[in-house]
Amino acid sequence: MPSFLNHKHRLKTNDDTGFSNKVEDFGGRFINKDGSFNIVKQGVPIWQRWSIYNWLLSMSTWQFIFTLLLFYFTINIVYTSLYLFFGMNSLQGIIAKSCWGRIAEVFYFSTETFTTVGYGRVNPVGHAANIISSLEAASGFASFAVATGVMYGRFSRPKAHISFSHNAVIAPYRGGHGLMFRIVSFKNKHALTNVSIRVTASLLVHENGKNNYKFYELELERKHIDNLVMNWTIVHPIDDNSPLIHLSTEEMKQADLEIYVSINGFDDVYANNVMKRTSYITDEIIPNAKFVPMFHESEDGKTTILDLEKLNTFKELS
Repeated sequence: MPSFLNHKHRLKTNDDTGFSNKVEDFGGRFINKDGSFNIVKQGVPIWQRWSIYNWLLSMSTWQFIFTLLLFYFTINIVYTSLYLFFGMNSLQGIIAKSCWGRIAEVFYFSTETFTTVGYGRVNPVGHAANIISSLEAASGFASFAVATGVMYGRFSRPKAHISFSHNAVIAPYRGGHGLMFRIVSFKNKHALTNVSIRVTASLLVHENGKNNYKFYELELERKHIDNLVMNWTIVHPIDDNSPLIHLSTEEMKQADLEIYVSINGFDDVYANNVMKRTSYITDEIIPNAKFVPMFHESEDGKTTILDLEKLNTFKELS
């Protein structure tokens, strides 16, 4: 490890991050770009560490819709197979002549039973078919109750509608330089109040003959704002109190620099506190660049226009 990192032990460190400082313990970044922790847990039985409710709440909207449709078609295929196992004569009212047509009618009967629609033309005959249809109706009731609860949980859960700039920049700041990135609340009429932010830098530091991770809470130009109604450019002055002082881009790479960001605020729509996090590694930090303004006055002069497409727009300086 190069000697330029030796002075970092004189700066105040943050020992409360929850991460280990041992180099051999980690692979890749600490925090993924989407804010999730870059860690996979092993050694615990899957039924203890995996929760289907947590899984359904945390997946994306399109994954959730696909999962519901997949479950719906899969369980009806299972029940269709059970009806077919006892033969076509276990159901009466089927009028299709072809084999696939009759199978399709059995499948449609299964969906009608599962959803308790019950159109009435096809009905079960005999104890076996009636037992299967009874179980299917009961499982349909239970499935829709669970799906309704999960949907309510997903829609009612407070979410931080905040976007981070994909890149951070090192830009001129008060006669020196500063590390900067931007955030914005992207929902119309959806702003955060009492917003606070915490930024931590992790660096590989050579100390006592060993290379260890050190975590430094970065001093910011401003750690708190009353309202996040426009974009907010977070600035860390790179001065003598900064662990980034005198570090070139190549030296940041050697030091495995990662900037961990955590933001908290009160959302008056949800009437609850929300939180979001992300991180920046060296490849996502643009040296000698400056963000372009995101907002301008409307043509009639009565409104401020905030252009969200410019969140990550910057220009490199000569």
